[in-house]
Amino acid sequence: MSEKLSSTNIIYAFSKDNQPVKKVTPGTTLAIDTYDCFQNQITSSDTEISSIDWNQINPATGPIFVETAQAGDILKVTIENIEIAEQGVMTVGPDLGVLGHRLEKFEAKMIPIKNGKAIFNDKIEIPLNPMIGVIGVAPEGEPVSCGTPGAHGGNMDTKLITTGASLYFPVFSEGALFALGDMHAAMGDGEVGVSGIEVPGTATVKLDVIKGRSLKHPVLINEEGLAVLVSANTLDEAVKKSVEEMTNLLLPETDLSINELTMLFSALGQTQISQVVDPLVTVRFFVPAYFLEACDIRLF
Repeated sequence: MSEKLSSTNIIYAFSKDNQPVKKVTPGTTLAIDTYDCFQNQITSSDTEISSIDWNQINPATGPIFVETAQAGDILKVTIENIEIAEQGVMTVGPDLGVLGHRLEKFEAKMIPIKNGKAIFNDKIEIPLNPMIGVIGVAPEGEPVSCGTPGAHGGNMDTKLITTGASLYFPVFSEGALFALGDMHAAMGDGEVGVSGIEVPGTATVKLDVIKGRSLKHPVLINEEGLAVLVSANTLDEAVKKSVEEMTNLLLPETDLSINELTMLFSALGQTQISQVVDPLVTVRFFVPAYFLEACDIRLF
């Protein structure tokens, strides 16, 4: 039976100075309750933008101190289950997201969740893809708002961060200081309007520490393959860094030349956009499982 962490234990920034609300040993499975990204402040479509406390946005539950984790290690986070509430919310407004320049007013929309679908209106039902938007560890330097992604993870808003995936984070401080939040019932690549279908929920995760290896950026592995997640100021920069990091990870694990690996990445690798609306954008470079199996690559 997994341990439980209440959503009353929250942070608004990832920081090495945060005091842990729970200590666990490697191998612990933990059920973590979360608020939605608005800290459950929006309860109806009549909610006015002026009534929202914008200092209470993107709370993450934690941080959790994982014993034995030291700077230079890797924290492995296996997402065993995601449960979401029966109602979500979306918002749009002026200056928010890709189309913010065309929007004249703030609007919130409550979205019921029934029978595996998000009910947008009488005609449109959206299949669910429950996922975690904010997830990560304390960064190396100054605190980073939970609304901003980076090498530590954070607000990566990547739809692959869902049940069955394992994430690998570089550890920058003792105990890693892990936290997560900002769940979505459904979200498309880009999250172009700033909000997916924001929803409270519970994530059940297993936390492990990997010694003797290090990373520069988060890595995700699922049944389909492996992705390197990179956040940067521009898409161009994030794309280049994600491919470089994947090369640095996989080239030593193969007997391929750099020329051959480049050919393969161009033929089978996928540059995918996670989100384009946070203070930094997030890109993932993905390679399929059949390639990893053919080269007998087992990174971790």
